[in-house]
Amino acid sequence: MKKNYRYLFGPVPSRRLGRSLGVDLIPFKTCTMNCTYCQLGETTCEVNERGDYVPMQDVLAELDAWNKRDGQADHITLAGSGEPTLHRHFGDVFRWVKENTGIPSVLLTNGTLLHSAEVREDAALADKVKVTLSAWDEASFQQIHRPAQGVTFELLVKGERAFRSTYLGELSVEVFIIEGVNSQEASVKKIAEVVRSLNPDRIDINTAVRPPADPSVKAASQGHLQALAELFGPTASVTASFKKQGFEALEISEEALLGLIKRHPATCAQLAADFNYPGDKMFKTLKAMVAAGLLREDKSGGETYFFHRA
Repeated sequence: MKKNYRYLFGPVPSRRLGRSLGVDLIPFKTCTMNCTYCQLGETTCEVNERGDYVPMQDVLAELDAWNKRDGQADHITLAGSGEPTLHRHFGDVFRWVKENTGIPSVLLTNGTLLHSAEVREDAALADKVKVTLSAWDEASFQQIHRPAQGVTFELLVKGERAFRSTYLGELSVEVFIIEGVNSQEASVKKIAEVVRSLNPDRIDINTAVRPPADPSVKAASQGHLQALAELFGPTASVTASFKKQGFEALEISEEALLGLIKRHPATCAQLAADFNYPGDKMFKTLKAMVAAGLLREDKSGGETYFFHRA
């Protein structure tokens, strides 16, 4: 991506989606939940009302410019700094993609607004949708996700079930496991029962591989996650970090790095793998950006993570 876009980022390499162009419609950390495990930190604007958070005409203009200038991606994904379905016109992105490209579209959502028929109608325009379900009752939902007022576990499940009943595309569910909170087999069996009621095409088991909003959140081990995945059945697998899989090296520029790091804080090694770029050169680039005041670095779990400096 040669242009410094405001609402687009990537393409970001993904194990599931290949090179995915991100579209970000929501101001940083504006969300319906304040998840303890969020890699972007605490939610600073916790809301449950939809609105026109960014000008949709500007987003579509950037997509048009990208399509004419680059236009190469395996998927176009609505995701980023907050909950994308909070934008009242998020469906316009999927309409534009269908009308102007042959690229499959993806919606990454926490699912909290799918109880709205209007949201479900627009979400159904995406070729693939991933929702979240990491709790089994209201108490666990409040503990893990710390939702905005009016957002409840009952509404979440009701909305996701209603969406699945009519959605014809690929539906996946992410289950985020926090060691000692929802990692016990008895708890996971209850989560699995709810997840199965959604009849998803795929179930992704994840844990805290990047610094979480709540420092007390601990990652589950790879072996434990593998064992828990079996409780969900054959469509479940442990989400793995992206590794080089024959991708050509992606463009490496300050703009590309800033766009990704703003939404996905990462280590030098993770970024080098993401961009299929030599680790020593990536390290020099990141340190130069820190010196220029564009990034900050913090240690967590023995690793140095790079964050966007606002």
